[in-house]
Amino acid sequence: MSLAVFLAILCLGVADATQSSDPSLDSEWQKWKTKYDKSYSLEEEKQKRAVWEENMKLVTQHNIEYDQGKKNFTMQVNGFGDMTSEELRKMLTDIPVPNLRKKKNVHQPIIGYLPKFVDWRRRGYVTSVKDQGKCNSCWAFSAAGAIEGQMFRKTGKLVSLSAQNLVDCSRTEGNRGCYSGHTFRALKYVWKNGGLEAESTYPYEGREGHCRYLPERSAARITGFSIISRTEEALMHAVATIGPISVGIDAAHESFTFYRDGIYYEPKCGSNTVNHAVLLVGYGYEGRESDGRKYWLIKNSHGEEWGMNGYMKIARGRNNHCGIATYAVYPRV
Repeated sequence: MSLAVFLAILCLGVADATQSSDPSLDSEWQKWKTKYDKSYSLEEEKQKRAVWEENMKLVTQHNIEYDQGKKNFTMQVNGFGDMTSEELRKMLTDIPVPNLRKKKNVHQPIIGYLPKFVDWRRRGYVTSVKDQGKCNSCWAFSAAGAIEGQMFRKTGKLVSLSAQNLVDCSRTEGNRGCYSGHTFRALKYVWKNGGLEAESTYPYEGREGHCRYLPERSAARITGFSIISRTEEALMHAVATIGPISVGIDAAHESFTFYRDGIYYEPKCGSNTVNHAVLLVGYGYEGRESDGRKYWLIKNSHGEEWGMNGYMKIARGRNNHCGIATYAVYPRV
């Protein structure tokens, strides 16, 4: 029986809150609002302040446990600090991933030597970190990033590709703009469409519009795509030998939403369900390899203020943590 997983885009869980206000946090609240350009009505501010304070408590407690050696990563209250789980849960949708039993276009690893460290940023394969904003478009940025890497491998030129082109135009393959999307379908669109524009000619707007793709402005083409068999070994082989890979992960946890740095490990993470699309750009380990501090390096689409300047290290070799190997795909060019 095949493994069914679902890709629900932009799944970020945050703490719910009671209506309370701590005067000692007034200064921090004002600084946070200024930093993230937040403004509210009087009634809305009361509710948002209460949510923000609860998330502050959650982050503070986590970081205390980090200082005590109980956690491997730190957290911070970022631009999602005023959002509740319920607000973001309404944006979720379930989409089945392709069936690997069909075998066609499934990447199978060849046994051989693999480097202990891989970081495709250092070799010019990765563009700058993007911010999807309120649009549910992480699937588009993940797919575009995978194509960017393979186009660089083929041409030696790194071009930032248009996520907006995918948001506006890939409904023909079943994507739903800023509501939901699927990296597999995004790559299928580029393949069947015969091209994808660059960000410079089709800039990101953070909302769905009518399709404005022009063939004469195409900046990338693909000849197909391959799905990676669902093991960390196969994923490691692919990212080491091919380049950046589009992956899905379970990101429906406060710890992911407010991640700052370190190797991310969340006991509540599922390995069979993924709900957020990112770009896998490498792997490695901290300290001694035998200590088990191995990680995957992923590029998110929540701007440079999130995580490690837009990146995260997520635990590797721990039973497919957060489902990182459950749904991985790359384009062929």
